[in-house]
Amino acid sequence: MAKLTHKEKRKLKLAKAKEMEEAAEDAECLDRNFTISTSGSTLADNALKVDCFSMSAAGKNLLVNAQLSITMGRRYGLVGPNGHGKTTLLRHIADKRALRLPKELDILLCEQEVMADETPAVQVVLKSDKKRESLLAELEQLMKDGGDKSVDRISEIYDELQVIGADSAEARARRILAGLGFVTPEMQDRPTKNFSGGWRMRVSLARALFIEPSILLLDEPTNHLDLNAVIWLDNYLQEWKKTLLIVSHDQSFLDNVCTDIIHLDQQRLFYYRGNYTQFTKMHGQKKREFKKEFEKQEKQLKMLKQSGKSGKMAEKQIKEQQARKAGEHQTSDLLKRHKEYVVKFKFVDPAPLNPPVLGLHDVDFAYESGKPLIFKNINFGVDMSSRIAIVGPNGVGKSTFLKLLSGQVEPLKGEMRKNHRARIAKFDQHSGEHLPPTETPTQYLMRIFDMTYQDARKQLGSFGLVSHAHTIANAQLSGGQKARVALAEMALRGPHILILDEPTNNLDLESIDALAVAITEFTGGVIIVTHDERLIRETDCQLWVIEDNSIAEIDGDFDDYRQEILQSLGEKVNNPSVSAQLAGAV
Repeated sequence: MAKLTHKEKRKLKLAKAKEMEEAAEDAECLDRNFTISTSGSTLADNALKVDCFSMSAAGKNLLVNAQLSITMGRRYGLVGPNGHGKTTLLRHIADKRALRLPKELDILLCEQEVMADETPAVQVVLKSDKKRESLLAELEQLMKDGGDKSVDRISEIYDELQVIGADSAEARARRILAGLGFVTPEMQDRPTKNFSGGWRMRVSLARALFIEPSILLLDEPTNHLDLNAVIWLDNYLQEWKKTLLIVSHDQSFLDNVCTDIIHLDQQRLFYYRGNYTQFTKMHGQKKREFKKEFEKQEKQLKMLKQSGKSGKMAEKQIKEQQARKAGEHQTSDLLKRHKEYVVKFKFVDPAPLNPPVLGLHDVDFAYESGKPLIFKNINFGVDMSSRIAIVGPNGVGKSTFLKLLSGQVEPLKGEMRKNHRARIAKFDQHSGEHLPPTETPTQYLMRIFDMTYQDARKQLGSFGLVSHAHTIANAQLSGGQKARVALAEMALRGPHILILDEPTNNLDLESIDALAVAITEFTGGVIIVTHDERLIRETDCQLWVIEDNSIAEIDGDFDDYRQEILQSLGEKVNNPSVSAQLAGAV
């Protein structure tokens, strides 16, 4: 065997060091309370595929022998029950290593808020384009150095900057920021340290949209947005030309943006063309056909057992057939799971009250005397038949308005008037924090409402609280679980007026549907602040907008409001159902 030269030895040593480094990175990727196994990925014919992979977290299987298949240029919605691995899957796709995705593939997951420092928001967005920044830095240095040798390179840089549209970059960055709620140049030029975490998440989203990666991953992108920003983002993403993968509980958003749905179910990924509404129809039809076939086979099994003829062999064949139809999982388990997850909210109908039930009269409000007024000379009323959605951008005082109505804050001038028999129940993002930490949800409802154990658990289950959470201490509940307990409690109090401030933030798609039905069937009054378009449409809410320290009813419906918002931002108004049309044409 020939001896290696010094140069070859050094090359081999560097290769081994790189291999060890990559192995260490892979180990770090896998050692996070979860494991992934995969046979690898392919990127060919404009499609990314991972043929067979499994994923588990804390010993729980999330995906087993699943296939990931993404056609480049399409917009996917990833849906499925909470806690089954949607966010974990997005993180692994973004990480690339565990799924062995091509390293050169440009993938971005918008997940963390930007750093709080002196950098203006618009500069954070602009600096995310590394190529543009590098060319500008090189150009600046060449200009300083001067000399004839720099002339050709300077010309090349100008050509490259023109190709990537560098001269229009700032205008594009400001357009995106404006759409996400940074409506004035002053806001766009404000240092990120002067924004809250929610606003810094908006800057992070703006940066992701500005970069335009080959595959953009968005996990609940509407959670930190008000309705106006959701309307803009919905409209903007309908024109997105690259690949998009979204996890969202906003059905209207999924309907308007997505061309395809990936359903995470039974530890597998199932693919549907079309938007979310089309998916629910196709999935529902499949379930009905599946159930019919299952019942037919069960009947055959029963007849075979009764006849005693070739029972074992026939039973084995039928069960194998059932397993294949269930996607290699037991059919009975599949049907059981679908049957178990039924969410049905119910607000008890109160005794009728003559109007006026609740109102604000000649109200001025500021949080401190001498400070600029948030509201001036407000007159507003709610009765038992009211269905009202309060809209307007973040910061205009929507939550403050609800606090005035519920008596949580006092006006500087004027008064809040309430029928002495009226019961008012308010739900917001802090609901559930009042729960006694050592009691269980079941114990709490039993004590407050003198309920039986079974009735308390039935109430909690109907509001989508998983059964094991009924009997653990409130202190151990997640924020979303506490919110469900608070909703269940609110319903039991039998309010005449429901005041709901962003009630969908911790709810899944099925629960939002249940909430919409419950509001529609409720005979009391309802006033909502929400960024969920479908909840507004399904409950047939009148729109009232807060602006210029006042509140007024909107002349028109939701589509009129949507068009007004987009036109005020100078945006082309896209058809909300464009994705359905695209899917239907394929």
